[in-house]
Amino acid sequence: MPTSQPPKTVDDFLAALPGDFRLALEKLRKTIKAAAPNADEVISYRIPFYKQNGMLVGFSAAKEHCTFHIISAAMLRDNAKALASFATGKGSIQFTPENPIPAALVIKIVKARVSENEQRTKKKRTSSR
Repeated sequence: MPTSQPPKTVDDFLAALPGDFRLALEKLRKTIKAAAPNADEVISYRIPFYKQNGMLVGFSAAKEHCTFHIISAAMLRDNAKALASFATGKGSIQFTPENPIPAALVIKIVKARVSENEQRTKKKRTSSR
């Protein structure tokens, strides 16, 4: 949900949301942080993202849904069955506060993204030698 001023922090972003969306995204934030405790929390493209060896995941809110940005078509394919009840994009999952993404699935995806980023970083280091 765009605001007139871009948020400077994730807390600023969340504070601008209606209660049910804020609560849903606060829960998602807590789950992401638990799954990737070493990730840095940043604002990019006016929304919260988590970085660890590159962008991991992010989240946002629209008028009628929230979005979990997983930035990986492979993660969507690998979890297609578990995500069947959610609308998905190229690298995102839409959900509502009434029908959130299960925490166990969020943890699985975030940990897989951490692994993807680590593998990509190792590959870059190896090929640059």
